[in-house]
Amino acid sequence: MKDLGELKYFLGIELVRSAKGILMHQRKYILELISKVGMTTTRPAGTPIGINVKLTPKLYDDHLSNQQEVLEDPLVDQTMYQKLIGKLLYLNMTRPDISFSTQTLSQFLHQPKKSHIDAALRVIKYLKRQPRQGLLLSSDSNELVSAYCDDAWASCSITRKSVTGYMVKIGKSLVSWKAKKQTTVSRSSVEAEYRSLASRVSELVCLLGMLKEFPLRFDSCRFSLSFREHPN
Repeated sequence: MKDLGELKYFLGIELVRSAKGILMHQRKYILELISKVGMTTTRPAGTPIGINVKLTPKLYDDHLSNQQEVLEDPLVDQTMYQKLIGKLLYLNMTRPDISFSTQTLSQFLHQPKKSHIDAALRVIKYLKRQPRQGLLLSSDSNELVSAYCDDAWASCSITRKSVTGYMVKIGKSLVSWKAKKQTTVSRSSVEAEYRSLASRVSELVCLLGMLKEFPLRFDSCRFSLSFREHPN
């Protein structure tokens, strides 16, 4: 067995070491994706998804449409959209800022429409803005485990279910995050927030149990739960 030195590149993830810590990013993977979809000359987008964008599946459109309304047909090549979403989901490992967008877009893998592919391409335009952005595993860390959670009440226009989002940090390093639709419909924003909190606490219990298996000290571990009121 040969020692190849410090790890610098693995499965599309680049690791850059400095005095501040280890930066994990997927710049090369993003640039290859931009070139593959033919967006090398397009302008970057400021956000991964448009404001007040409501994406719906074809079955939903067929059920609520009238005879005079022109409906979008499904894409001829649906595998193109499915492969693109798979690549965006892979980028979630170092780009938590696109978690909500990919969570939304991954719901339309069956019979995707032009509006869906346009929304997915906007995420790529957003990634083009800062392709080297990633996760910094800070060298200046501490034992504090902090968790932040939020919810988008009734944000799904089809099921009226809320979407829970959370993140967990150990010291200054982000170690866990997720954006996921809740399993039940909440009749108020307060109910959605409590469901989000319950989901976050269960994940924290699992994470702390896993951390105890490592030779690390978390004797002074404290929790910081922050509820951020949804702008809507």
